[in-house]
Amino acid sequence: MQIDEKIFFREVTLKICGSLEIEKALWRCFLYIRNFIPASQMNLHLYEQSLGVVETIAHAALDGGKLISIKTSFSHRARKILESLRSIRIKTFCDPNDRDALKEFALKLQTIGFSPDLEFVFLDLVIEKKFIGVLSVVYEKNKKVTEDHLRLLSQLNEPFSIALSNSLRFREVQMLRDLLADDSRYFQEELRKLAGEEIIGADSGLRNVMDMARQVAVLDSPVLLMGETGVGKEIIASAIHHMSPRRIGPFIKVNCGAIPATLIDSELFGHEKGAFTGAISQKRGRFERAHKGTIFLDEIGELSIEAQVRLLRVLQEKKIERVGGVKTIDVDIRVIAATHRDLDAMLTQNLFREDLYYRLKVFPIIIPPLRNRIADIPDIAQYFIHKKSCEMKLPTPLPLAPDTLENLKAYRWPGNVRELENAVERALILSQGKPLTFQLLQPPKESEGKTSSFNAEDISFNLNLAIAGQIRKALAASKGKVYGKGGAAELLDVNSGTLYHKMRKLGIPFGKKARQRPPA
Repeated sequence: MQIDEKIFFREVTLKICGSLEIEKALWRCFLYIRNFIPASQMNLHLYEQSLGVVETIAHAALDGGKLISIKTSFSHRARKILESLRSIRIKTFCDPNDRDALKEFALKLQTIGFSPDLEFVFLDLVIEKKFIGVLSVVYEKNKKVTEDHLRLLSQLNEPFSIALSNSLRFREVQMLRDLLADDSRYFQEELRKLAGEEIIGADSGLRNVMDMARQVAVLDSPVLLMGETGVGKEIIASAIHHMSPRRIGPFIKVNCGAIPATLIDSELFGHEKGAFTGAISQKRGRFERAHKGTIFLDEIGELSIEAQVRLLRVLQEKKIERVGGVKTIDVDIRVIAATHRDLDAMLTQNLFREDLYYRLKVFPIIIPPLRNRIADIPDIAQYFIHKKSCEMKLPTPLPLAPDTLENLKAYRWPGNVRELENAVERALILSQGKPLTFQLLQPPKESEGKTSSFNAEDISFNLNLAIAGQIRKALAASKGKVYGKGGAAELLDVNSGTLYHKMRKLGIPFGKKARQRPPA
């Protein structure tokens, strides 16, 4: 039979490299090679030279191809024979002693029809001088290996080596992917445990909050959590995520106030390699990482006007583009935002976009301050005492001194739950093994006014709003003039460039924008 060896090589290469599922590729090759070589089966093996162990990983016969895992430990004698034949790429094992040494290997593979009585050929698979594995071709009964067969098989080193190497890498990637998914599930569970399976006060001071959280958790609607600093907005956001159908997905936290304005786009949207100086590799942003899960945007009121515009697009279209990229990426996310600032007051000062505000405020939840949850203070204090005692490796949690609980209830807790946690840790440090007293806490005097709750008055102490108010007054006095004699910069005694920068940052219009929309 005349064989065009170039066509043979091309067809075998196309078939063995045509699928990352090596068992399918091996079976297609086997069916084609049978037209020229009387093979009854083909197998791929990995050989661990240091251990003398061979693992058969793929098998192909007339009934199909399949992945297998059959490991055989070679005897010392068999290993010596194999090493002596290492320089020979294709081996027929005609010597009876050689075949006898491989008898244990052949017997182990009897379940797939490999018999020591049959003719077989081993082809070492080597690429770039690196030994990858072995291809074995088993002949039909009473069929013999010929020189023509060996010449054809010797051509198959490169395509089979590449295919086996790709398959091993593909198998490793799949294994790592499964490990990553398993680790992700484990760490999500650990985070849930760290956050606490039960929120203290869920049946008392936070009952209304938790009722609202349960109602909205099953939906994908945005949630806006409002409340003073330290009331536990992140814990409530985590609870909503873990009660939702997205609980198996990621819960990505972003503190918008902690990210510099120059880095906010890169952090939220990611960037492509070379997008800017220092972008040495591609980076996925927080929105992309939150795909199929929840993203928690804490301190949403700290975002610049420019960042608010881009966030609005994400909420409306569920699409992002990395910095320096042209490809639009779909993201399936649920947004939970939180703030301690009064967004209504910020709207009147043009510091927060009205369209974004109403997009976020689909389901607002106001979390009450700790001073309005006095009944929860004993349980919260005991929780932190146990937690901090474990962290500080104390043998047993320390008890509270007499009347201490009443002092804790009388204190106004301007820092809320976070302040209580810090107070517990400080008391444990100062206790020296004695009952906890919290002596550093000073209950308010009767003449002192009550600490204001979360309302619009709090916002008047915000430095940015105070600066914005002064700039607007200066603009009104200068009739919109920014620089030059009698301009706002002169009235405020600042450099005009500095004033322009501050106006852009605070969203105060000037020039044409000011004429289109006069300052509020």
